[in-house]
Amino acid sequence: KWSGPYYTFVPLPDSFLRDGLSESPPHLLVRTKMDQGPDKVRRWGTANVRPIAGQQRMELTQVGILDTFYNDTLEGGALKFDWTHPRTEASVEFRFTAPPTYQPLKGNKWRTQIQLEVMP
Repeated sequence: KWSGPYYTFVPLPDSFLRDGLSESPPHLLVRTKMDQGPDKVRRWGTANVRPIAGQQRMELTQVGILDTFYNDTLEGGALKFDWTHPRTEASVEFRFTAPPTYQPLKGNKWRTQIQLEVMP
């Protein structure tokens, strides 16, 4: 279930495939190069986005729905949306960091690559 403030349901897969799923903790450091010696490193905040990327298998009609969801509903990925986090299974806010990409598989199936960020 993909949802947000202007929409309530999009019939797309509920989660990513485990193969190819990646997630990173938020980047919270600033590095300053020094003329000599090691870089200076300091924490610059307590919250930042958490990158997450994965794949989904979809039917051709679902690819069209995702394309419309991204381009029209989310205004080209500018708006946030609610979805279930694939690791924690909590409902959180996401935002796309890049447009989804689509690769044809056999028959009516497609592999969709999705890059998101979990909002703090």
